Amino acid sequence: MVKKTEKQTEKNQADYYRLHTEAADRLVNTTSENTPHYSREELNRYRGGKKRWRFPEPLKVLLIKFWFYGAICYFVFMGLGMYIPSLLDMFVVAGVITGMVTDLLVNHFLRFTENMAGGSKRWMMVTKRGMGGFLLNILYGLVLMFLVITLYYGINAVLQPSGAQEPAAVVLVEPLLFGLFTTALDAACVGIKRGLMKILADAKEKVANGR
Repeated sequence: MVKKTEKQTEKNQADYYRLHTEAADRLVNTTSENTPHYSREELNRYRGGKKRWRFPEPLKVLLIKFWFYGAICYFVFMGLGMYIPSLLDMFVVAGVITGMVTDLLVNHFLRFTENMAGGSKRWMMVTKRGMGGFLLNILYGLVLMFLVITLYYGINAVLQPSGAQEPAAVVLVEPLLFGLFTTALDAACVGIKRGLMKILADAKEKVANGR
């Protein structure tokens, strides 16, 4: 009876180590190819903790950018207005500062508040980090400010009172409207970029499948 019990114990131990060895082999041999991929919504369903109301990510991004762009208007146009009399120079300075704030503050804040690693890239015009990304963001800030200037001039031209001898500034530059215009134009630029990238990706996939 003792021998039978010892044999049964040895058999159970062998089965135990065999099962754990197979599990370890499956874990080691797992690659990105055979790992299932799940959507953001599916992963959020199984997050730990109590269920709570989540702030919609697109609205969160828009509010973050709106706040920063409004702050740029307040500190640049209202703070430096007495030191930079030329409106063109003011917009150039605002464009440079917009690019710096976007790279150093806005993008970092979006990365810090993202739900999944890399999820904030779809809301950024320039996703590259380092000095290269910093310079690209400054260039983008200048382009964005040019679009804002064009929008202001266009609105003021349409709203000009009939018979006016000289052009009048009907819509003035102030933080709330400036933040709204800049956020809307930034969202349009990012949307165009994402659309072009999707078109290029689809074209590459078609070429690859054709081969």
